[in-house]
Amino acid sequence: MKAKKVLFINQEITPYVPESEMSNLGRQIPQIIQEKGYEIRTFMPKWGNINERRGQLHEVIRLSRMMLIIDETDHPLIIKVASIPATRIQVYFIDNEDYFTKRLMAKDENGVEYDDNGERAIFFARGVLETVKKLRWTPDVIHCQGWMCSAIPLYVKTAYREEPSFANTKVVTSLFSEELKGGLGEKFKDSIAFRDVKSDILDNYNKDFSFMDLEKLAIDYSDGIVKVGADVNPEIIKYATEKGLPVISHPEKEEDICQTYQEFYDKIFDSISE
Repeated sequence: MKAKKVLFINQEITPYVPESEMSNLGRQIPQIIQEKGYEIRTFMPKWGNINERRGQLHEVIRLSRMMLIIDETDHPLIIKVASIPATRIQVYFIDNEDYFTKRLMAKDENGVEYDDNGERAIFFARGVLETVKKLRWTPDVIHCQGWMCSAIPLYVKTAYREEPSFANTKVVTSLFSEELKGGLGEKFKDSIAFRDVKSDILDNYNKDFSFMDLEKLAIDYSDGIVKVGADVNPEIIKYATEKGLPVISHPEKEEDICQTYQEFYDKIFDSISE
């Protein structure tokens, strides 16, 4: 059995944000996999530094205006879409005035991390999954890239596990060297509660719930891990390995990307029947 539908959930994608290892892969991997015949969908946050006019983003009214409750507060979900020039890749953007429109990425204009980055990640995760449901699309594999996607595996395997779109979906998480230095916000623990996910699900992690705990949370609910680059924290790779998860390294040569990821997706998806 082979995976044929891959949902890419990316923290960054070039050309919408400045080039980096993560943003380049956010574009490169979906494009390579799509050209190989896979059906894909791609999501990212609508960061405040994205130029909507230049990127030709427009709101998808039929998918927008749902209210997501985060820590007992209603937050409207806005969905925008654009196509990457010279490709067949359509990108869906998760937007909200409080979490994204008026903000930059992980840090503000002064280089200070936002104190509610954890809540932003939760809103992003739920916004993506609710939108995929509305699209009536059933991914075989979800591939998450970046800390902003760290709550996705948890929700797929718990709150959304009985949804038809995700009942048999496997989750792959890519780990990068980029790390948040500050905390995730005082409200993170309460904000993560949704459906059968209660705040005490985080009791097994450190009380202050650091970036390292966020990465461990993603690993705990993932089916496979990709190590991107040589500078990924060895402690977090060791954690994934000790849990018995399959771990691969992103290939150094571009020509090896397609086969490496195809084989990994199929291996992960095949485990459904094991």
